[in-house]
Amino acid sequence: MASSMQGAMPLDVDERIAAVRAIFRCDEQTARRLNAALVHQHVAAKHAIAHQGDPCNHCWLVIDGAVRVHALGIDGQRQQLAQHGPGEMFGAYPDPIIHRAEIIAQKDTHLLRAEARALSTLAVEHAQIGSALAILLARQLDRALDRMVARTTYSATGRVYAQLLQLAGDGLRIAPPPLVTALALSANTSRETASRALAALIRRGIVRRDDSELVIAAPRMLQELIC
Repeated sequence: MASSMQGAMPLDVDERIAAVRAIFRCDEQTARRLNAALVHQHVAAKHAIAHQGDPCNHCWLVIDGAVRVHALGIDGQRQQLAQHGPGEMFGAYPDPIIHRAEIIAQKDTHLLRAEARALSTLAVEHAQIGSALAILLARQLDRALDRMVARTTYSATGRVYAQLLQLAGDGLRIAPPPLVTALALSANTSRETASRALAALIRRGIVRRDDSELVIAAPRMLQELIC
């Protein structure tokens, strides 16, 4: 889903219906039923959506932007657990929970928020909604497993390269370009390693970077470097 929304402008009904249909891959009637249970929420970059240990009665769908999930250890160290981008869901479902981690907007982010039990009731009452949710969560689980494999089998540099491909998506662009610190956290490595890995790609012409975006110029070469 392209990032075309600006600031805190609310989504109109047509935009919301289109977003719900794209995420759930459902027909318009089903999308309208889902939309009735959803509230638009805009979160500015670096702002918290939820805090570790707080009660959670809602789940969220990412429409535009990205959020990061960080766990805080007893020593105060922050460990990134996950990242959610457009089309992904996080929070409580089907019942309320206690937040296990901090959830922070990585950049300007638009969300659709639903009360967990209300969405669960819709899934029970409407087979197509239940099926759409099952497919959405299955796709998300598959992506999460990919990230786990990357963390356990790739080298630190390979994880940086894999993260760049994931962030760029089909458009092979990341706008604005990722901060090295954030890239290192996402790849579960040091800032120095991420910086060296990125510099090597730029030097070889595999990626191009300026103040507005990072472009993957040679995706096949980048893929071959992931190991």
